Amino acid sequence: MSAYDLSQTLSRRLTVLGSTGSIGVSTLSVVAHARATYGEEVMPLEALTAQANVEALAAQAREHRPRLAVIGKPELYGRLKELLDGTGIETAAGPDAVRAAADRPAEQVMVAIVGAAALPPALAAVKRGATLALANKECVVAAGDLFRRTLAASRATVIPVDSEHNAAFQVLDFAEAHAIDKVTLTASGGPFRQWSRERMVSVTPEQAVAHPNWSMGAKISVDSATLMNKGLELIEAHFLFALPAEKLDVIVHPQSTVHCLVSYADGSMLAHLSAPDMRTPIAHALAWPRRMESPSQRLDLAKLGQLTFEAPDRERFPCLALAERCLREGGRTPTILNAANEVAVEAFLNRRIAFFDIARVVEETLSQDRSNDAMPNDLDAVLALDARARAVARDLCRKLAA
Repeated sequence: MSAYDLSQTLSRRLTVLGSTGSIGVSTLSVVAHARATYGEEVMPLEALTAQANVEALAAQAREHRPRLAVIGKPELYGRLKELLDGTGIETAAGPDAVRAAADRPAEQVMVAIVGAAALPPALAAVKRGATLALANKECVVAAGDLFRRTLAASRATVIPVDSEHNAAFQVLDFAEAHAIDKVTLTASGGPFRQWSRERMVSVTPEQAVAHPNWSMGAKISVDSATLMNKGLELIEAHFLFALPAEKLDVIVHPQSTVHCLVSYADGSMLAHLSAPDMRTPIAHALAWPRRMESPSQRLDLAKLGQLTFEAPDRERFPCLALAERCLREGGRTPTILNAANEVAVEAFLNRRIAFFDIARVVEETLSQDRSNDAMPNDLDAVLALDARARAVARDLCRKLAA
C-alpha cells in the first residue's frame, strides 16, 4: 500500500479545537460526509473542544464519538459531565485542558479557535509533530516568528485552511520560489463595499456581520467588513510562505470565487477557484496530500456569469492600511495590531464603540508602543505583549464609550 493511499490518509486520528464555531461545524460536516462515503471507521476523533457552547459540544460528542470533550470555561464542566454521562467519553475543562487536548496523540489537529487564544494549543500540537489544519490566522499574526521557529524545529506540517491561504498553498510552485512575482489575496469587499464613508459612520453590528457570501462567526465577519481580515491574512501569508511585503497584495473580488492569484516571472498568472464554501479547503487540508469527496458546493461558472475585480479603498477601510503598515514594519507591531483589533471588535459588537472606532483604537494602541523591539520569541513574552496591548485598547474603548 502506498504511503499516500487515501485509506491511510483517512485513518489518521483528528482533534478539532473550536468544534462549535463555524469552521468546527463545517469540519464535522466534512467528517460525517467522509464516513458516509468511505466507511464509518474513517477520521476517528480524538478530541473536541469548545469555549462556552456546552450544549452544542455535548451534542457533537454524542454524534461523532471523540475520546475526549473539553469545555474552555471551567464553570461549565459540571454541565458537560452531566450531558455526557454514560457515553464513555472523557471530559475536562479549562484552558490547560484545551492545551492538553492538542497534545494528545492525534495525527491531525484542526485549529478552529478564534483569536490569539489558539496560540498555546496550536504550539503544543506543532511541538509534538502533528499535521495542523490551520484555520486561525491570529496566532500566526501575533507570534509569527515563534510559530515559524517552532515549526522548523519539529516534524509538524501546517496546511492552511483559510480559503485564500489554502488556495495559495495549492497554486504556489515552491520549487520555483525565486520566480514568484506576486501573491494576491482576494477580498469580497464585505457588506459595505459600495457604501459611502458617511453612511458607514452609523453601521450596526447586525449589518457588519451580514456577510454577502460567507457564513462566518461574528468576529471574523466584522474583520471582513473592516477589511482587517484581509490585512491579517497578508501578515499570515508573509509568515506561512516566507514572502516579503512587496510580493503580497490584495484585490477586491465581490463574487468570492477566485481565492488567490499567483504571478510568476514569465508572465503567467495562476488562479485558484471554488465556490465560497469553507468545506472545500477543509476537505483539502484533512485529506492532504490526497483529495477526497466533500459535501461542498460545486462551482458553476456559466451560472455565475462574470468575475470582477477592483482595487480596495484604503480610505474607507483604514484597517487594511494599518495591517499593511504592520506587515512592512514587522517587529512587535503585528502582535499589538491583532490584540487591539480583537478588543475593539468585541467592543463594537457590544455596542460600546462605533464602526470606525475599531480602526481608531487599533491605530492609537500601535502609536502608544514606542519600542522598536523585534517580535517576542517565546510564548510568555508574546502573551505578555498581547495582554499589555489589550489593556491599552480596553482603556481607549472605555474613553470612547464615555
